[in-house]
Amino acid sequence: MDRIAVEQLSVFGLPPVEFVTLAGDLDCRYISITLSPNSFNPHGYPAWSLRDDPALRRTMITVMRDRNVSISLAEGLVILPDSDIRTRAADLDLMCELGVRRINTTSFEPDLGRTLDQLAHLAEMAEAAGVETTMEFSPRPGSPTPSLRAALMAIHHVGRPSFRLLIDTMHFVRSGSGAVDIKALDPALIGYAQICDAPLVSEAASYLEEAM
Repeated sequence: MDRIAVEQLSVFGLPPVEFVTLAGDLDCRYISITLSPNSFNPHGYPAWSLRDDPALRRTMITVMRDRNVSISLAEGLVILPDSDIRTRAADLDLMCELGVRRINTTSFEPDLGRTLDQLAHLAEMAEAAGVETTMEFSPRPGSPTPSLRAALMAIHHVGRPSFRLLIDTMHFVRSGSGAVDIKALDPALIGYAQICDAPLVSEAASYLEEAM
């Protein structure tokens, strides 16, 4: 499984060292990670923070080396309303300390123009650190990039080879795209894919909760 990763959302807040150990036990070489867990924690795992705990970062780095596990994608550097992504430079530095070479972003900023500018700032900042950026589009309510077409427009606006698409199968299909659209894409535009087993038609009250 040298090109398959276990996504952090799939382990529901499992602490990072235990997550690396699990991936190693499964003979899976890659995981995705955030610097702190999201709020969904049905198993009651203890709180942790790679941002605030240098010892935890050092231990994780050691265990990743020992178990031959790497981070294929880091999440959490998202575009937010009334915030400047450049203030998150310290988080990007911590991700680089963990060996991250690809980050993923999405935008919760409803203004498309501001979203595009912030995406460009993030891509520039990441590229300067030797890190690739992927952008995840989603048809959730209020999304400034609700479709493949909108995402491609953002990719072309940023105009950097290091800034590419992330295809999440739930978002991709729910936005109205399909296999023919994948076939028509230049493969160089696709930086990462997330495989999701969500139903074709949602009955959930919250799109974001279902995605989680």
